[in-house]
Amino acid sequence: MTDVAFGGLLFVACLVLAALRMPVAVAMFVVGGFGFASLAGWPAFLNLLNTAPFGRVSSYTLSVLPLFLLMGQLATRAGLSRQLFDAARALVGHRRGGLAVSTIGGCAAFGAVCGSSIATGATMAAVALPEMRRHGYSGALATGTLAAGGTLGILFPPSIILVIYAVLTEQSIGKLFLAALVPGIIAAVGYTLAIAAYARLRPDAAPAAPAMPMVERIRALGRVWPVVGVFLVVVGGIYAGVFTPTEAAAVGVAAVALVAFAGGRLGWRELVDTTLDTARATGMVFLILIGAEIFNGFLALSQVPAALAEALGGSGLPPMAILVGILLVYLVLGCVMDSLAMILLTVPVFFPLVAGLDFGYGAEETAIWFGVLALIVVEIGLITPPIGLNVYAINSLARDVPLGESFRGTLPFLLSGLGLLAVILSMPAVCTWVVGFP
Repeated sequence: MTDVAFGGLLFVACLVLAALRMPVAVAMFVVGGFGFASLAGWPAFLNLLNTAPFGRVSSYTLSVLPLFLLMGQLATRAGLSRQLFDAARALVGHRRGGLAVSTIGGCAAFGAVCGSSIATGATMAAVALPEMRRHGYSGALATGTLAAGGTLGILFPPSIILVIYAVLTEQSIGKLFLAALVPGIIAAVGYTLAIAAYARLRPDAAPAAPAMPMVERIRALGRVWPVVGVFLVVVGGIYAGVFTPTEAAAVGVAAVALVAFAGGRLGWRELVDTTLDTARATGMVFLILIGAEIFNGFLALSQVPAALAEALGGSGLPPMAILVGILLVYLVLGCVMDSLAMILLTVPVFFPLVAGLDFGYGAEETAIWFGVLALIVVEIGLITPPIGLNVYAINSLARDVPLGESFRGTLPFLLSGLGLLAVILSMPAVCTWVVGFP
């Protein structure tokens, strides 16, 4: 068996293990370690272990990751999800489907200070799910809205997935954040339109809630200024060049902590618990990165990425057709794999291939465009049957709703997500012009 065939076989084996829910860090480490030792020998593998893990996790770029994770934990503790939902409900909750639209608005705003999809969906579910069910919303629409709304947590900056992509491809985190901003807004608008269409076709599934008195509306809107302020400081500071992403994350952590302390929701005990939760999450991500480093070393040694690039480059297919094929692979993998696992396993294989194709754009522009496309496909995968992780997470909180009903509730949002993917695929400028590319 050739090295390339051996590499391809173990790549598939790693995908299967990840799909069977083996921890992705373990799957990549075991498969990559075995493959590397088989090709280069055990002494070379032990030498790799001596340098690669430290080299990966000691990167200054990665210091932004625990800071953004801490900011999300603090935002959850501060009860910002309730304030954001109430503010959105004050605007549109009295309309048919308004509570679902309020949920999407709350998820988008909370995602701007959280960066995690499942965390955004689960946090908003505690607030929005009881309200929607109490006012007669169908189980399909309520859970489907929350599952889809949660995906906005990785589209709006700060996005943990984009940070990992930036580290793997050596791109600017700040530029990727800016490039994802407009697609995130389009996604939120598209989800809102999907709810409006659903409410028109099934008015009994999305009844209007009672209107809030004007005084309560004004108060509810006034309580969200801290979130708006944090978002403007973090993203605006990066865009204006005032902060690096790491500095912006540190400022964001301080700002959210002040909001939580001022609101009386964060004492010293809660601060310690939040810090420990962040440390555990950071450790988990770093373990995955170490496993990916070992696995990527094996892939490079087996020449799988180079062979794939050579095969597709010589196939005569136009670059756009190759890119569409890659995105279709992502859509299939998204049905059975978690988003972080998909990015870590596939970017080392697909990114060199995409970077070598001629789309008529510069290398950096192509890298950022592909990053946003991959992010959108990951978002779609999170709500795609049979294993859309967001759907499972939300459905576990709504025990009276059958899982199949929750998946049916995501169908309008799936169509909206595919529409967004088509827009970004056909018009890259939608995401790249914010970064400053012509």
